[in-house]
Amino acid sequence: MPSALFENLVLHGSKQVIPAFLYGTAWKKEKTAELVYQALCSGFRAVDTAAQPKHYREDLVGDGIRRATKEGKVSRDELFIQTKFTSIHGQDPNKMPYDPNLPITDQIHTSIKSSLHNLRSSPDPSSAGSTILDSLVLHTPLPTLAETLEAWRTLETYVPHKIRNLGISNVPMGTLEQLYEAAKVKPAVVQNRFYPNTHFDNKVRAFCVEKGIIYQAFWTLSANPKIVHGAELGAVCHSLGLSSVHEAMYCLTLSLDNVVILNGTKNEEHMRGDLEALTKAKTYAEENPESWKGYVERFRALIEW
Repeated sequence: MPSALFENLVLHGSKQVIPAFLYGTAWKKEKTAELVYQALCSGFRAVDTAAQPKHYREDLVGDGIRRATKEGKVSRDELFIQTKFTSIHGQDPNKMPYDPNLPITDQIHTSIKSSLHNLRSSPDPSSAGSTILDSLVLHTPLPTLAETLEAWRTLETYVPHKIRNLGISNVPMGTLEQLYEAAKVKPAVVQNRFYPNTHFDNKVRAFCVEKGIIYQAFWTLSANPKIVHGAELGAVCHSLGLSSVHEAMYCLTLSLDNVVILNGTKNEEHMRGDLEALTKAKTYAEENPESWKGYVERFRALIEW
């Protein structure tokens, strides 16, 4: 129903809600803290990061969150904070949050300890002891299924007292099915590239709907220039009174079942505009249900092949 569009989705394990947008913090480098702060001030209520110094400054993500909470821009209870464990294959060997010579289980324990420190609620290091993460994602399956399951079982020991939800990223359909069947704590989120090379993850997304898993789309804009700049999105942009076709792409992607989006814009105006676009789309869908249904059906035809 149109009234349900763009509402926060509920994760099946913890019953927490997850907003339509997670602020993506990859490749922000030394600007990470300021950009996270700007995103939270603009209305974002979820942040995605990783214990992977090669691409993320998890420590500065924590700084940005603590600044926003200290100034009263947002409370910790309003936020959904997600990080990742990245195996040695995705790490810079010169900058790692754990000793690569450790067994997988100990790598994970060390990585999570560093994440709890980086994302602690106050500048006092001792507050890491009471910190709880809303979600921790296995950044990619490990080289073998046995290793992936070993890593997952280690992550499960943190649920729910230190980590509320678990997820996996960059995962193909077969591995996801095997993990789901073997897991005691079922994956609550899957974070994958949303692009033509995987047929927009149609099979994975269908599996997520069947199992009540939230699908977190990334590369939604950069990997889909033909769709973003096509006539269909231009028409949506015009009809809804949006500022850009980027906003139209976000709104249509969010019309899919169980989907949220990683949004890593560095532009403060775009941060606000992207959030406002969801309100415009919801209003349009409620006032023009048949027209909106047509836009959604044509968008699905572009990606479901």
